[in-house]
Amino acid sequence: MKPPSFSYERPRDIVSALSVMTGAEGMVKIIAGGQSLGPMLNLRLVAPDTILDITGIAELKRADMDRNVLTLGACITHADIEDGRVPDVTRGAMQRVATNIAYRAVRNRGTIGGSLSHADPSADWVSSLIALGASLSLRSAEGARRVAMRDFILGALESVIEPDEMLEAVHVPVMSPTARWAYVKSCRKTGEFAHAIGAVLIDPDAGKARIVIGAVEAAPVVVDAAAELFGGKIDGDFKSRFDARVADRLLTNAGMSDAVDRHMHVAVLRKAIAEAA
Repeated sequence: MKPPSFSYERPRDIVSALSVMTGAEGMVKIIAGGQSLGPMLNLRLVAPDTILDITGIAELKRADMDRNVLTLGACITHADIEDGRVPDVTRGAMQRVATNIAYRAVRNRGTIGGSLSHADPSADWVSSLIALGASLSLRSAEGARRVAMRDFILGALESVIEPDEMLEAVHVPVMSPTARWAYVKSCRKTGEFAHAIGAVLIDPDAGKARIVIGAVEAAPVVVDAAAELFGGKIDGDFKSRFDARVADRLLTNAGMSDAVDRHMHVAVLRKAIAEAA
């Protein structure tokens, strides 16, 4: 199939892009890499009146360091991260995540901002950036606002982005030198959507952890009381302390009723914790 007809705009700066968003009649959809929107257009799952191509905006391709935070423009590609063309503040964590996204052809075109804006709970950046403590800059003609990554996804294909906003940048804090990281996903075969995701950032010296269970039917499950998974204490022995029964209960409380589905997610989380150790 082919998409329905639409107007096409390719501005050169953010101000012009926002002007298109506020001035165009009907629905406006932003396209960057087009790895999600392209198929949706061809299948006529969406029928926008205007396509706003943001790939010509240099501001959205920047990668800057400010103190202990890396800022990545929304049009940074997965391949940019995989190939080390942007600074690494996560001791290789983001590079490993990028390397395992779909196929190289997808990574060459797909962007970090596009993936997040699509808000697919099984997307790699959604769970991994929550675990890394990232935040996002959303921009409209009225100004910019900052949103924590953990608060960004509301549900499957649903985020806090308003119709007149665009995702401008991703902010990733420098990883602590004592932190342990792992990201594990289960797929039927390489390149397919994940059926279960476990993303963990554990700092035994600080006694803290961020635990994220992704590829669920809604927003990723963020374990706020992470110590509960480890018998109430996060230390250097966290691997042996991991309690799968607690993880299963947390998923049940989050609405995951299928026991087989819970088992798969707990198994992936256990593997992630083992890799972090």
